[in-house]
Amino acid sequence: MAANRGYGGMIGRSPQMLELFELIACIAEEGDSTVLIQGESGTGKELIARAIHENGPRKPSNFVPVNCAAIPDELLESELFGYVKGAFTGAQQSKIGRVQHADGGTLFLDEIGDMKPNLQAKLLRVLQEREVEQVGGVRATKVDVRVIAATHQNLENLVAEGRFREDLYYRLAVIPLMAPPLRQRKDDIALLIDRFVDRFSRRKTDRKTTFDPVAMQSLQSYAWPGNVRELENLMQRLVILHRGKRISMKELPEKYRCEDCLVEEVVISEADNPNAVASVMPPEAVWSEAGLDFNALTSDFEDRLIMQALSRTGGNKKEAARLLNLKRTTLIEKIKKKNLEG
Repeated sequence: MAANRGYGGMIGRSPQMLELFELIACIAEEGDSTVLIQGESGTGKELIARAIHENGPRKPSNFVPVNCAAIPDELLESELFGYVKGAFTGAQQSKIGRVQHADGGTLFLDEIGDMKPNLQAKLLRVLQEREVEQVGGVRATKVDVRVIAATHQNLENLVAEGRFREDLYYRLAVIPLMAPPLRQRKDDIALLIDRFVDRFSRRKTDRKTTFDPVAMQSLQSYAWPGNVRELENLMQRLVILHRGKRISMKELPEKYRCEDCLVEEVVISEADNPNAVASVMPPEAVWSEAGLDFNALTSDFEDRLIMQALSRTGGNKKEAARLLNLKRTTLIEKIKKKNLEG
């Protein structure tokens, strides 16, 4: 597997993700054991579950996701286990639940930590006996289903507090996985940005939205409490508002601006030689899967030199040209061409 291509719809080249890809491949091949995926919201736990399903022997059968926190408690039981005709008011015909719908395949229980104790007991029976009993039914039905559960909560703490069954926890955590938060995989941010920009570009013939080095550094330094989901939403917003443009720090929403990440300014010195410009290295480029835009980076560095020279001379173009060892007409031409403020 190529490190820069990812695995099962996920991408990453950070050590955490490369290790995760190897674990997923191993778990998927086995095909039966229950898996517990823990991690913060927005880290891609459902993507991990789908990758396990899609790369294992259960792929031909259904992958059935259930968000235990999104379905009201009074409906979750019938959604999971189904019901027989007449089990409750409105049950005019029998209906299979999602456990049976996943027979032969994978049942993904997201936010399992929010499941109520009575349903935890019924789920435990599914795992232990491999059978499911519909609401209002008297006969159990055998099922062959792999259960993958996920939660952003610490289930061990919930067990200690008496809010989650200990026996169910150990049944679920046969193979535990941890989805790493985005702040721990900074090496993947440029790759993810590149993918999301491509996804949200309406016309593939349009010029691609890019980020200057300072903006990219700022995004890589942000803590990302919403993880990959937050990054995805931000990229959608920026592509829509600045389609085809090169995004700088000023285009980023304020909370994503890292003042400590500003590239160190070029120092223009007149101490020993009034016409000398200090020898400096441009900021280190941020490399993405698609490479970098050499011309854009070079142009950006030139812009910074011109702007700093103008700043030092109070906007006097003749003096700025002298500091930069350029002809005044050459500098004026560059300012106009680049649409820089004099």
